[in-house]
Amino acid sequence: MASPFDAETIAIGTELLIGGRSDSNSLFLADELGMLGIAVRFKSVVGDERQDIVTAIHTAVKRARVIVMTGGLGPTVDDCTREAVASATGRRLARRKEALEGLTARLAQWGRQPSKGQVRQALIPSGATVLKNPVGSAPGFFLTWKKALIISLPGVPREMEEMMRQEVLPLLRAACASSGRQPRTPIMRQVFHTFGLAEADVDAKLQGLISKRMPVDLGLLASPMGVLVSLTTKGIRTAKGKNHDLSEILATGVRSRLNDWLFAEGRDTMEEVVGRELTKRGLTLAVAESCTGGLIGHRLTQVAGSSAYVDRGAICYSNLAKTEMLGVPAGLITRHGAVSREVAAAMAYGIRERAHVSVGLSVTGIAGPGGGTETKPVGLVYIGLDDGTGRPITQEFRFHGDRNVIKQRSSQAALDLLRRWLLGKAPR
Repeated sequence: MASPFDAETIAIGTELLIGGRSDSNSLFLADELGMLGIAVRFKSVVGDERQDIVTAIHTAVKRARVIVMTGGLGPTVDDCTREAVASATGRRLARRKEALEGLTARLAQWGRQPSKGQVRQALIPSGATVLKNPVGSAPGFFLTWKKALIISLPGVPREMEEMMRQEVLPLLRAACASSGRQPRTPIMRQVFHTFGLAEADVDAKLQGLISKRMPVDLGLLASPMGVLVSLTTKGIRTAKGKNHDLSEILATGVRSRLNDWLFAEGRDTMEEVVGRELTKRGLTLAVAESCTGGLIGHRLTQVAGSSAYVDRGAICYSNLAKTEMLGVPAGLITRHGAVSREVAAAMAYGIRERAHVSVGLSVTGIAGPGGGTETKPVGLVYIGLDDGTGRPITQEFRFHGDRNVIKQRSSQAALDLLRRWLLGKAPR
């Protein structure tokens, strides 16, 4: 039998099944529900087929008391979550005044009138309560069926997150308080982001940190951006009965063992970390990119306020561009090749000199799938950094993966070198 504090998330969308888009919503939901002591026991992903969604709902109510659905509330023909919930619970759909008024007001702010498809978004199962969408047009809703609370939210992450915070969490807190049962200890999940170590090496460094008796799950997830380490704990009490902050003790251990490879915690990204450090020191940056094709500049400027420290970026893909735009000597490229330490250093120097900034950052490499040789294989990448001291920094990397993965790893390596330089930890 399902506990009143067990949950299931259902992510809806065919694109989640065929590789078009990853499901990031479920991790957010697990964290937010965990803070209330509600454990996500199951996660389902289902396509845009009404009967498949109905089946997922019928399965979920047998094993969870809180069901959070994301996706399928849009205006297009494949958005059928409303119809599926109505069908699964035996309710009829009806246009709700508050839902229509909310989406009409939002569209008016954007200078638009609701289309026929958008009006469909105001159809809500009978007996359900409408959930306001503070940033988008699609309303959500919740209802109780077979002792389960079924919550339906849009799949757009920004909309879903705001609705969860403003509408759903207060609802769940009230439901927990009125249940008459003692809620579980909040489920704490701490996340640590590393770069520069393989997953096996991260695992080796953390060996022995967590004993088998500790109610803690250690998770490792490798990606082109590095290895994510997660600690999930429900907390414990010491033998003396005093609260024991196990989470902080373990977090301190992770920080100590991973040290320089740990670049961020929580939801921080490498570009946000770098941006804060540049701002703190009042420094400016210019970037010269070859194999990454502007990816580093894009990531840096995704951060609000980046105009305070990002001056410019140059995509110098060809040898001629490196010479004309950055002043890299043609003879240097002839002697060492475009993918070399020497050219990476010259690119970083050239962009810094022309931009008159504090530091120049460069990347040159072979992203593949072609272009590699026996001495310079696909995945060979050089990062350069010039800070005007006359001692440029260069690093060589040998990445694996397809073209997109190599570009991602190259951009992360470049930003990590910049991070280390800002912290006084870059190799000379």
